Amino acid sequence: MSEKAETKMRLGVRRGDTVQVMAGRSKGRSGKVLFVDPWKGTVTVEHANMIKRHTRANPSKNVRGGILEKEAPINISNVMLVCPSCGKHTRIGYARLPDGTRTRTCRRCNATIES
Repeated sequence: MSEKAETKMRLGVRRGDTVQVMAGRSKGRSGKVLFVDPWKGTVTVEHANMIKRHTRANPSKNVRGGILEKEAPINISNVMLVCPSCGKHTRIGYARLPDGTRTRTCRRCNATIES
């Protein structure tokens, strides 16, 4: 097992965030994060990195057969968070609130990112 697979990555992107794809086949697309895998360092983005899966029908599980299109995971380094307040892709900063909790902030406009 590789060294990278054994450690869990700390990611600034969470499920439900809007991100923009910065590299790869879906460069420039933005969408909502559907799934985050901190062990592999990947995210699945809605309508980005679409692949085709040839699926056999399984009537007992109510699965239709054929060629299905679905989203494939993208490396976390290839996406950037879209700030809800300024609407631009940005790096993620962290700030401590007076009560001691940590919150994510936009590096462009310094607004807090709620989630």
